[in-house]
Amino acid sequence: MWAASWWNRASKDLAPTRQGLVVLEHARRLVSGAYQLSNEIRQFNDLEAGELRFGCVPALAGGLVPRAIAGFVGRYPRARVLFEADCSLQDEAVEFFIADCRAFEGDSAYRVQKLRARSWQLTCRVGHPLALQESVGVEELSAWPLAIPGGEPSLAELPATIECADSQGLRGVLLGSNALGVSHGGQGLVRLKVEGWMVDEARYGIVSRARQRLSPLAEAMVEWVLEVDRVGDEMDLGLVAV
Repeated sequence: MWAASWWNRASKDLAPTRQGLVVLEHARRLVSGAYQLSNEIRQFNDLEAGELRFGCVPALAGGLVPRAIAGFVGRYPRARVLFEADCSLQDEAVEFFIADCRAFEGDSAYRVQKLRARSWQLTCRVGHPLALQESVGVEELSAWPLAIPGGEPSLAELPATIECADSQGLRGVLLGSNALGVSHGGQGLVRLKVEGWMVDEARYGIVSRARQRLSPLAEAMVEWVLEVDRVGDEMDLGLVAV
């Protein structure tokens, strides 16, 4: 059973063989599973303690998710929360992530809890030349750099010149330049009225592994995300160009 060689001794780097790669992958899963089990038991013993790790796409890292975390930490002040933008379930420590869920629907390996669809808005800084216009034609957009958040399938066809996985970094670019941005609105930017500008809505969802039960803290965070999504996470809809 264990007669196979796990390491390629002819390699200077002592690289694993194909059999070794299989063993390494199982070892990683065992280590990750042991960590999750320990964390979940600790959470059951004291629900307000423990660690929660999850991810989301950059476009939600400045709106929905921070508001959900704010409510969550008010209820569980001792919990340790780590969330990352632009990550996936390939990281075994991540219990769930929030992203465009269309690619996961119908896949039995994943559990999907849908959020409301969100439209995209074209934005710019206050004082931008286009912000002074009552309406903007699509043909005028090509004169300006276009910045978009990363990891968004619905924006893949846009001629973007800037793509950023950090929502605050993207906002900083827009506030400090004449670039145009695509977002879900808010953050003190001007929302442009563009005639004929059509972009597919983002279809977000909370995606988790179907065969892995969420920890108590993860379940609590999911409930907060769903609640913020239900009542509306965009408190600041931004300025409208007039």
